[in-house]
Amino acid sequence: MDSISPEEFKETAGYIIDGNWYPRVTRIVDIKSKPALYRFYGRMPSFAEGEKMKNKSAEEGTMVHEAVEGLLLGQNPAVPHLIAPAVRGFMEYVERNNIKINPEFVEHRLSSHEHRYAGTLDAVAEIGGKIGILDIKTSQEIYRDYNLQTSAYFFAMKEKIPKLETRWILRIDQAKPCIKCSSRLRMKGGRPMIKKDWSDPRATGCAHEWGLMSGYVELAEFPHWENDFAAFLAAKKLWEWENEEMLKKVGYL
Repeated sequence: MDSISPEEFKETAGYIIDGNWYPRVTRIVDIKSKPALYRFYGRMPSFAEGEKMKNKSAEEGTMVHEAVEGLLLGQNPAVPHLIAPAVRGFMEYVERNNIKINPEFVEHRLSSHEHRYAGTLDAVAEIGGKIGILDIKTSQEIYRDYNLQTSAYFFAMKEKIPKLETRWILRIDQAKPCIKCSSRLRMKGGRPMIKKDWSDPRATGCAHEWGLMSGYVELAEFPHWENDFAAFLAAKKLWEWENEEMLKKVGYL
């Protein structure tokens, strides 16, 4: 950690809120191990190839987030052809399910002065008559780790929005569907990956024929935040321990 200056650490690891520097939620939860990421690297020909694909996937994910953010704010952003199916699938899903987005809280900077952390939430939404935190992901699946992040957002926002009652992870993806079974060919990061639906007996031994790239959306609700938030605070304590020397230099500890 001493390879960077205190100012660089502050810039990359947190935000200044009301004159105080607080670490970012996403940097804090990075302290937790990520088995799915380790499995991903294990499937790659080399670490360098894994890094290349991971970085390209992150770039595509950023493009999706930026396009979706603009659309949620009522803008007309240019949507790169590369991610157009995913963005189109998202907007169709929002309209079909009558998801209402509060533009005041799109890409909203938040903080908890009590627990001294900050973050940026994607949106606050009303779905099915309930108001909650909406966190948008472009990952291969919905991972339990996301509950730590959204619980921190929920705690920081629950007094600002008294009717806040739940959390959702909304996963946006795109893939080519097999016209013979329910498998999908995912191309994110520039490396083809077949996602088989093993509940479909046709997937076993299927000589796949791929259709056009299509957008997919998965929504999962997590209404019970308290246990996740306790785990987040434990992760924060470990992160502070890991970065104790630098946090003292920047005046946080």
